[in-house]
Amino acid sequence: MTDPKGAPLVRLAGVGKNYGNVIALRDVDLEASAGEVTCVLGDNGAGKSTLIKIVAGLHRHDLGTYEVQGEPVAFSSPREALDRGIATVYQDLAVVPLMPVWRNFFLGSERRKAFGRMDIGFMRRTTKAEMAAMGIDLRDVDQPIGTLSGGERQCVAIARAVYFGAKALVLDEPTAALGVKQAGTVLRYIVQARERGLAVIFITHNPHHAYPVGDRFLILNRGRPIGYRTKEEISREELTALMAGGAELEELAHELDAAVSGSGRRAAKELAEGADRLRKTD
Repeated sequence: MTDPKGAPLVRLAGVGKNYGNVIALRDVDLEASAGEVTCVLGDNGAGKSTLIKIVAGLHRHDLGTYEVQGEPVAFSSPREALDRGIATVYQDLAVVPLMPVWRNFFLGSERRKAFGRMDIGFMRRTTKAEMAAMGIDLRDVDQPIGTLSGGERQCVAIARAVYFGAKALVLDEPTAALGVKQAGTVLRYIVQARERGLAVIFITHNPHHAYPVGDRFLILNRGRPIGYRTKEEISREELTALMAGGAELEELAHELDAAVSGSGRRAAKELAEGADRLRKTD
């Protein structure tokens, strides 16, 4: 699905980024359309963080084009990206653990009444309603956000981005530090965000989390794309092999197999020599 103008909400074409003489990213193509989840996968050092920073407006790209709703952009700050509807939820979440959930929900964008007083009632009601819309029934929005589970804190950040007008949502490894149950909770909310018409860019190193929710998959390796597939074009096993480096794993498997075979032969020889010594002593 595209936006009303017919263009994807976010499109990168041939994007590259250098840090001095270091090539951090090169020749990256990516599209994120409304109502779709685009997954970006790669191991540590693959270039995922650099890609996030470009999309979020933290760093400018050096090569290629970056378009939002069909218009070329070169953001100079995350605020500019946010003004165009691109919200990024980072792995560390940037929440204040001892503050209530509603304070974190409106942190930096507090609703105010006359004379600059905060409209606490409105913010409490809105936080509870938005969390309920995401499927979380909080007993008390006054509880410190630090008392929530990791998955629930991720969902507060997602609901906050949606409420403040995000059209495209960039999620930086939201399931990386979570257990199986909490990761499943976050994946459900990613699907809900997609169903609400957002374009979701899901950054992860786990193909088992990406495949159930993803519509497109971009695989990075050392700053370069090694695959860009739709869900119809790739299976979960093929995605895992491509991300992990199928050829490298196969070569390693042969080396390990040879090492094990060699150890087995040595062990057999030692056993045979030991048995021969025992026969001689008898």
